[in-house]
Amino acid sequence: MQLRFGLTLVLSAFTLAGCSTMGIGNGSLDYKKASSLEPLQYPEGSMVRPATPLYPAPTVEQLAIDHAPKLENKRGNRFALPRPEMTQTDTSANDAVETGTNTGRPQLVTDGNQNPLLKIEGNSDTIWQYTLATLGSLNHTIAGQSKNRHEVTLKVDQQTYVLRLTSVGTSNNLAVFNANNSFADPQKAAELLTQISQNWPA
Repeated sequence: MQLRFGLTLVLSAFTLAGCSTMGIGNGSLDYKKASSLEPLQYPEGSMVRPATPLYPAPTVEQLAIDHAPKLENKRGNRFALPRPEMTQTDTSANDAVETGTNTGRPQLVTDGNQNPLLKIEGNSDTIWQYTLATLGSLNHTIAGQSKNRHEVTLKVDQQTYVLRLTSVGTSNNLAVFNANNSFADPQKAAELLTQISQNWPA
C-alpha cells in the first residue's frame, strides 16, 4: 500500500513540475533549423497563373542576426522569453552611454513642429550601422547612400524618402525627409520610424 502511494506521489510530482523543468525539448526552437526552399516549379505546358508571394521573406543582414536576442531557456532546448532585468542604481551604465560604448533603444518622439523622430543615445557611427542593418531586414529599396554623412535614400511604396541621422554629443535623432529636403508626411514618417524601432537589432 505504501509503495503504491509513493509511486502515485512521485508521478503526481512529475506531472505538476512539467516537462520544462526536466529539460525536455518540445520543438519550439525548430524554426532555427529551417532551410530556404526553391520556388515551386510547375510542369511545362501546364495552365497555371504565375504566383507572386504576398509576403516575401526579407534578406536579413548578418549584423542584425549577430545582435538578435536569444529567446531560449538556460538549457538551450526550448523557446523562452527573457525575464525582466533588475534596475541597476550604479553609474556604470550612464558612463557607458557617455563614452559611446553602449547604444540605447530607439524612442519615438516629436519635435516642436510635430514631426516624428527616433531618439537614440550612444555612438553615432554604431547607431548608423544598426540603422543600415535594420533597413536591410525590411523590404524597402535603398536607392543611394551618402559618403560624407549619415544619410540614405530609400523607396517606400514607390515614394522616395531620405533618412538622416543628426547627432549632438551622445544624443542622436533619426528623421525622415522628402526628396526636396522638407520633412516627410508625419504619418508616413511615423510608420517608417516605428518599423525601424521594432526591428532594431541592439
